[in-house]
Amino acid sequence: MNVDSIRDGIVIDHISAGSAMKLYHLLGLDSLDVPVAMIINAVSAKRGRKDIIKIDADIPVDLDVIGYVDPGATVNIIREGRLQEKKQIGMPETLVNVLRCKNPRCISSCEQELDQIFRLSDRASKEYRCVWCETRAADL
Repeated sequence: MNVDSIRDGIVIDHISAGSAMKLYHLLGLDSLDVPVAMIINAVSAKRGRKDIIKIDADIPVDLDVIGYVDPGATVNIIREGRLQEKKQIGMPETLVNVLRCKNPRCISSCEQELDQIFRLSDRASKEYRCVWCETRAADL
């Protein structure tokens, strides 16, 4: 398989195998009018298998979303065909407007202008809870 290199853009690498589509939708890449390449189940010396997303445009990406889906991923910023910056992603402490509270009685479900805010409650189990009602976030 041959996927061309990008001149200016972003490469999200070391994504756990099978997680690229979740990131694709949560980052809103499906609504972009730029080339996006996804490589699924690529061979990886460290992980066995991994996914990769290449975005051939200089756009902002929400690192918190990437950290929520896969805290082991890396984000590579490419400028003029060269690696400009490499970011190691970790689990964010807070997620704002990434998830929706599943509790129908939560104030964030009733008040449209209120942000959907979740805080990391248990790092080991990757558990997030709504700051308004303490409901546990649904698993991805």
